[in-house]
Amino acid sequence: MLNKEAAIPTPPDSHRALLQQLRRYLRESKKILDAWDAYSDENTDLDGWPYDDHAYGLRASQRDADTAQAFETVRAGAHHLLATAQTQLAMLPSRAVQNRWVWQLGTLRDGLDRLDALHEQWLQTRDSLPADARPGTEAFDDALAAYHADAWSCLDDWATHGHAVHDINAAARHAPSPLAPPPTATAALSTGSSGKVRS
Repeated sequence: MLNKEAAIPTPPDSHRALLQQLRRYLRESKKILDAWDAYSDENTDLDGWPYDDHAYGLRASQRDADTAQAFETVRAGAHHLLATAQTQLAMLPSRAVQNRWVWQLGTLRDGLDRLDALHEQWLQTRDSLPADARPGTEAFDDALAAYHADAWSCLDDWATHGHAVHDINAAARHAPSPLAPPPTATAALSTGSSGKVRS
């Protein structure tokens, strides 16, 4: 029976492309959050209360929308990324596994499930809006902002823990194949009782 820890294949081009999209999201979401933190620091008092609630709310909505837009390139392949990471994690020898990875993958999966549910709710909300509610109208924009606000914490989870998918992939690519016997076993098989290498 083939050991499940047998050779972990190199990711195909499609998987590499998804990993690159995730890497781009991690970079973009960090820039968005850094810009938000800078804005928040400059526009709140020492107790964290905003000087202008309305302006602060608009800026928070922009943060939410920008983060959601950045995640769009990842959304279609996110389930594949998680499934692949889970498979890779199961194939890794225990010495190569970080304890946090299981928890991080669970956090990412819960976040993605929540994002999927919120997206379905948004589609239903959008379809129920009046016919004249289009992007740029108050009814549409308010509903979209509410959707982005609900999704933001899950998107932030992906920004915080998404690197675990890359870490697991890197560990899987560098893990030795258990099909290759250790050097001492190889030497023992290739030498005779006299210690001379067999011809």
